Amino acid sequence: MYNVNTVDIFSGGGGFGLGFATAGFKIRVAVEIDRDAARTYSANHRETVVLQEDVRNIDHRDLEKYVGGIQVVIGSPPCEPFTAANPNRLEDPADRLYVDPAGQLTLEFIRLVGELGPEVFVMENVVALAEEPLRTYLEREFRRVGYEVYFNILNAEDFGVPSRRRRVFVSNIEIKPPRSRRVTVREALANLPPPDSGVLPNHETATLSPKKLEKISKLRPGEALMRYRGAGGFYENYIRLTWDDVAPTVMGSRRFVHPEEHRVLTVREQARLMGYPDSYVFYGAKDSQYNQVGESVPPPLAYAIAVEVKKYLERRV
Repeated sequence: MYNVNTVDIFSGGGGFGLGFATAGFKIRVAVEIDRDAARTYSANHRETVVLQEDVRNIDHRDLEKYVGGIQVVIGSPPCEPFTAANPNRLEDPADRLYVDPAGQLTLEFIRLVGELGPEVFVMENVVALAEEPLRTYLEREFRRVGYEVYFNILNAEDFGVPSRRRRVFVSNIEIKPPRSRRVTVREALANLPPPDSGVLPNHETATLSPKKLEKISKLRPGEALMRYRGAGGFYENYIRLTWDDVAPTVMGSRRFVHPEEHRVLTVREQARLMGYPDSYVFYGAKDSQYNQVGESVPPPLAYAIAVEVKKYLERRV
């Protein structure tokens, strides 16, 4: 077929786009407001026009001037208004979508889908969007712009990602990729050079206080140094990983402790837990790099989805 014009909205550092690009899609334009994430995207996707802009200030003309005939739209609007890990999540689900300014960005994604009219769109977010009443609200909003939707819930570890991540991919098509074997932490972190050796980018040790290092040294595999309260209960941080299992969910604010060494994982190691190749470089301050990794769609999962989208489009030719 294969020059499928694709737009990546709320693109982050580019994990979703990487999966689609690997499957042969042409990511013509990406939109991302965060400066560091936009720089990361631009550096790793040389052929993509990256607009560092607020999506609320973008309409279809801003995108179509770079490419005509947009066939696929992908994107990951902010999940913070909806995730149970957010202690400040609004109580009323309707308010999370229609009142919270960050939640309203999901409506901006829907607006752009309606304006662009792609053959396929895929919107990633936390599974809470597939639960009532948010599910009904989203069905109604997409119907207003001409689409019926499927709520495709996928687990990243079923598609070769070495960490747990259960997410919904809202789309106008059903997405059921074939599963692949699970990859353990041991496999993911194999053959890495020592941190701070200068061999790989983003592979520098994070600085910790002596007190925190002492506490970390006492952690056994699976144990966590900290717990914090989210809207849906308690969540752990500084978790010592287990070699022969997949890692817990990688999040922007979450740090993992090496299975054997008394240190937190480097950005590169956390990127490996999300399935990024070592050639993919993250820019910005270290916390920003961790955020870009933890807030992304794992590339192997994105690739599995892209292959299903490709099959759908080929059947329509």
